[in-house]
Amino acid sequence: MNKWLALFGLTLSLVAGGATAQLPDFTDLAEKQSPAVVNITTTQDSRQRARTRPMPEPEEMFDFFRRMIPPEGQAMLPPKRGQGSGFLISSDGYILTNTHVIDGVDEVVIKLNDKREFRAKVIGTDTRTDIALIKINATNLPSVRIGDPSKLRVGEWVLAIGAPFGFENSATAGIVSAKGRSLPQENYVPFIQTDVAVNPGNSGGPLFNLRGEVVGVNSQIISRSGGYMGLSFAIPIDVAMDVAEQLKTRGKVNRGRLGVVIQEVTADLAESFGLGESKGALVADVEAGSPAEKAGLQVSDIILEFDGKTINSSIDLPRMVGATKPGQRSTLTIWRKGEQRNISVKIGEMADEKVAAKAPESKPTNRAGLAVSELTREQKSILKISNGVLVDEVSGPAARAGIQSGDVIVAVNNREVNTPDELARLVDDTTRKSAALLVKRGENAHYVSLRLEK
Repeated sequence: MNKWLALFGLTLSLVAGGATAQLPDFTDLAEKQSPAVVNITTTQDSRQRARTRPMPEPEEMFDFFRRMIPPEGQAMLPPKRGQGSGFLISSDGYILTNTHVIDGVDEVVIKLNDKREFRAKVIGTDTRTDIALIKINATNLPSVRIGDPSKLRVGEWVLAIGAPFGFENSATAGIVSAKGRSLPQENYVPFIQTDVAVNPGNSGGPLFNLRGEVVGVNSQIISRSGGYMGLSFAIPIDVAMDVAEQLKTRGKVNRGRLGVVIQEVTADLAESFGLGESKGALVADVEAGSPAEKAGLQVSDIILEFDGKTINSSIDLPRMVGATKPGQRSTLTIWRKGEQRNISVKIGEMADEKVAAKAPESKPTNRAGLAVSELTREQKSILKISNGVLVDEVSGPAARAGIQSGDVIVAVNNREVNTPDELARLVDDTTRKSAALLVKRGENAHYVSLRLEK
C-alpha cells in the first residue's frame, strides 16, 4: 500500500521512534533546477577512429573505382556519437562535466532546457579528478547554486538530474550512502557514494541536496551489467569547483608533490611501530631528491597529520598534498621510533603520491619461515640499495604475509639487515608480538607485518 502511495507522489507519513517523518517532495526542486542542467552530445570523426590496412595494388579495372574509396585506406564509418550531462555554473556559459564525456572528441554540442543548441569550447580537462570545464557563447543563462558537501550526512536525501541513455532532464532520487569513498586509481577524489539511479548519460550531471544546491558531480557507477546496481559515485562539488577555477585561470591544474611511497597502517603494523591506533600513512620509500627527502622524511615514518589535519587513512595524504599550492611550507606530524615530532617541508609541484600495493593480510603461525642469502655487490647496484638479504624460500608466517622468493628484506623493525644471521636475530629477538619487515619487490617497497608467536 505504501509503495503505491509513494509512486503516485503522495506524501506518506511515517512514525519512527515516536517522531513523525515525511518522504521528501522533489517536484519544486526538479522544476527549479532543471533549466541549469544541459545535455551534451559529442562527435568523433571516423578518420580518427579507424584506419584499415593499406589497399593492395589494384588491377587496371579496379582503378576506375578507386576514387570512391576513402584515401589512405580510411574506413567508411559514420562519426561516433556520445552523450552525457553537465550543468551551468555561471550565467555567461561556463559548464561543468566529466572529462570522460568529452575526451578525444571533435565536437561538443550543448542542448539547453529551452531546446537551444550551442557548440561548446573546451576550456580544460583534468583526468585525475575527471572534471572538465567547457563554455558556450551565451549570456543571461540560469545557473546552479553551489552547496557545501562537507555538511552532507549519510542518509540524507539527494537528487540527480541528467540524460541517462539520452533521456533528457531525467530526475532520480536516493540517499547519501557514504562519504569520502576511495576508488581504485582515484587518489585525489573523496567520492560521495549514493544509491541514486545513475546510468550511462548521467555522467557529468549535478547531484542536488534538498535545498537545491549542487553538492556533487555524478561520475561513476559500479556495475556488473553496465547499468545501475545501487552504487553511484559523485565528485564533491568543492573539489570540482577548485579544478574548474584552475582550468579557467591557468588552463591546467597544479598539485602539490611530496615524493613518497605510502601504505596503509594496519593494526599489526601499528603495534609493530608502537603506535596506539592504526592511523596515518606509513612511508615505505622516499624518492631521491624529492621534497620529502630534503625535509628529512625517512622510511618507516608514519605521517599522522598534514598542516594540522588528521590522516585517518593513507589515502587522505595524496588529497591533502595535492590540494596544497606548490612552493608552500607545510608541517608534517610524524611518528618516528616511538616518538611524535613535527617536520617542515616545502611542497613540490604536480606529482602523484604513489601508493604501495597492499600486502595480503598475515595470519599468526610459527616464526618467520624465511630462508635468505646475502646480496652480491652487483645485485645491490642493480636494485639501487646499500643493504638487504635475498629471499630464497618462504613458508609459515612469511608465506601467509605474501612474501615471495626473489623479494629483498631491507629492514626488520627499522633495523637494517645485511646477513641471514642478522635477519634471524632481529626476528627471533623481538619482544613484540609482530615484526615489521621492509620488503623490496622490483622498484616498489612496502612494509609487511609478521604476527609472531612464542
